[in-house]
Amino acid sequence: MTANAPIKHLLGIKGLSESHIQTIFETADNFKSLLNGPVKKTPALRDITIANLFFENSTRTRVSFELAEKRLGADVVNFSSSSSSVKKGETLIDTVNNILSMKVDMVVMRHPAPGACVFLSKHIDAQIVNAGDGTHEHPTQALLDAYSIREQYGDVAGKKVVIVGDILHSRVALSNIYCLQLLGAEVMVCGPATLIPKHIQALGVKVSHNLDEALNWCDVANMLRIQLERQDQRYFPSLKEYSRLYGLNMDRLKQLDKEICVMHPGPINRGVEISSEVADSDQSIILQQVENGVAVRMAVLFLLGQQRL
Repeated sequence: MTANAPIKHLLGIKGLSESHIQTIFETADNFKSLLNGPVKKTPALRDITIANLFFENSTRTRVSFELAEKRLGADVVNFSSSSSSVKKGETLIDTVNNILSMKVDMVVMRHPAPGACVFLSKHIDAQIVNAGDGTHEHPTQALLDAYSIREQYGDVAGKKVVIVGDILHSRVALSNIYCLQLLGAEVMVCGPATLIPKHIQALGVKVSHNLDEALNWCDVANMLRIQLERQDQRYFPSLKEYSRLYGLNMDRLKQLDKEICVMHPGPINRGVEISSEVADSDQSIILQQVENGVAVRMAVLFLLGQQRL
């Protein structure tokens, strides 16, 4: 695949080039202008049917995709595994093929198994958008995070971004690392040693176990939640102890000799990885991330959907 070649699926950031990402961002700029105008819909994908398949619980990502799809004029089918034949033992391929038999063009899928979207893309004809697969990747979250940094600073290149928290279980962290580095940013991960994957430095990132040191280094701090639902053992003594060492509060921000930008992919565990005062402060762009998520997902769906029209 050449740098400018269109992609059939969005399975992860790893399959993209910087040129792909810039095209997505430029398209998202146009859609953000549309969303901020009096008419917030376009018939760009009116002949496309999109199925949202969520095999894991989700609120923000699912709603963001559904809103993006409807803003583009697509027909939308929502599927939840908790109320489906998956509970009766139906396989992933059978489930999707049954939906595709209803003439679905595109599938947006979240699944607990890493690589599920890649597996599916090899067995069905529809285009696949990865909305998060296990601890592997969450490409649209990384795209909207980088887009938000670009919006804040004018460019991502040269910025220092620290990703703080549960790196070991985070699909957001991995996609962000790939995306930010493609765009020329420096990346550091910070957290307890037990929550930092071994050999992560092979990806070209810095590693710190001291939050204050990381905050003094960075321009942007992206705070991740502790993913207790993915943990099968205790990785730190208590949430109180974790918050004391790695929680971002206003006292920590005030000790810095500069102003940094604070991000969070959600959902926020207020009082654990970030205080309410910081989350709601002028330095936080968390709500801008949510707003940008719709524009970025519209851009992704539009660029993929144009190949089918």
